[in-house]
Amino acid sequence: QVQLMESGGGVVQAGGSLRLSCTVPGRIVGIIAGAWYRQGPGKERELVASITAGGGTDYADSVQGRFSISRDHGFKSLYLQMNNLKPEDTAVYSCKVVTRGGQYWGQGTQVTVSS
Repeated sequence: QVQLMESGGGVVQAGGSLRLSCTVPGRIVGIIAGAWYRQGPGKERELVASITAGGGTDYADSVQGRFSISRDHGFKSLYLQMNNLKPEDTAVYSCKVVTRGGQYWGQGTQVTVSS
């Protein structure tokens, strides 16, 4: 099973920033979209942000204006810039990419925001 690899998680105080990165293995080609999800303690997994191959982006209302999703030109890396973090942003963040043949996930990286 091919997996993506996230990095950049950690512990940060409220109001701080973190930048998550997601490395996509070269075997995955024809990517049409990418996304970041999160699952907080006792919560269901939710879509945080998404980006298409054409660069169109979409955000959950809870992170609009604070988070920014981006990718490199070849869609071999996916990023999530998180600013003005809040304790309710504490979660395991996972990246996903979608191809015409399926979708691929990473194992996730923990983000903890202290008050």
